[in-house]
Amino acid sequence: MSLRTLLLTGGGLAALLASIAVAVTIGPADISTGDVWAAVAAHLGVGEGVSAPLRDGIVWDLRMPRTLLAAVCGAGFAVCGAVMQSLLRNPLADPFVLGVSSGASTGAVAVVVLGVGGGVVSLSAGAFLGALLSFALVLLLSHTLGGSTDRVVLSGVAAMQLFSALTSFVVLTSADAETTRGVLFWLLGSLAGADWGQVLLCAVVLAGVLVVCLGYARTLDAFAFGDEAAAGLGVRVARTRLVLLCATALLTAALVSCAGAIGFVGLVLPHATRALTGAGHARLLPVTALTGAVFLVWVDTLARTVLDPQEVPVGVVTSLIGVPAFVAVLHRGRRRA
Repeated sequence: MSLRTLLLTGGGLAALLASIAVAVTIGPADISTGDVWAAVAAHLGVGEGVSAPLRDGIVWDLRMPRTLLAAVCGAGFAVCGAVMQSLLRNPLADPFVLGVSSGASTGAVAVVVLGVGGGVVSLSAGAFLGALLSFALVLLLSHTLGGSTDRVVLSGVAAMQLFSALTSFVVLTSADAETTRGVLFWLLGSLAGADWGQVLLCAVVLAGVLVVCLGYARTLDAFAFGDEAAAGLGVRVARTRLVLLCATALLTAALVSCAGAIGFVGLVLPHATRALTGAGHARLLPVTALTGAVFLVWVDTLARTVLDPQEVPVGVVTSLIGVPAFVAVLHRGRRRA
């Protein structure tokens, strides 16, 4: 690993730890910074117990898991975006290009509005199953149509439109006003319901997928030259594409099932990170993960405080920030061309 990569990774990790330490102290409850850190230290076994159970619950059971889930989701979406853009050779690819988010939305709506699962299946579980169903449909369609990158993208678009239509139909025909509002808030992306179980699940999936993608880093570099060139370098193109598509789809499904569809993180941040690291995926993927984590921690902090006591869906804030950022990336690429 080069000195530059070490510096970028170390700097990103330090920025992430600092961001989490600061973000967890911010909130509507009147809790001092010292009390927040004392509560965290107590749970980590390096401090004395906190005398106020309510204050401890706010810090450890609400703020901390939400902040950590934001970091995990930001890292996961950014890594998936970087892999998809290279794998499909499409700079506009993002984690949702396979229709996973639309399938998750349909699964979540089926549970909340239609009562599928009889109360046994949670919203997150329904969203996860819906995401996997959508991805299975994309795999089936792309295999039937030939399996090329263009066919994969087109199959993803078809699945996205299908499940988006199903979601809209269910909401319009079966949901009351209150349910519709709650579903819409989740569909726009929200970390409000974060808990330690979700943090653990998403972190484990992220770690596993990141290891897999790093193992294919040189292969992803080869995909930049096209399928034929990659095959000429000894890459088993179809098998590699299937493995990486499944890995990114699994990670996206897990993240969306817990946080909803948080857009633009996986689309913009990989482009921004490439300006720092270059195109090599051994450098790009870990730095992109750290960049995404820091970014979403602060975006979520902004989303839950800017209109206090009302909360803004985090997906709305990422879109408001992401659109001008993406336009800036496009203009930069145009000047270089």
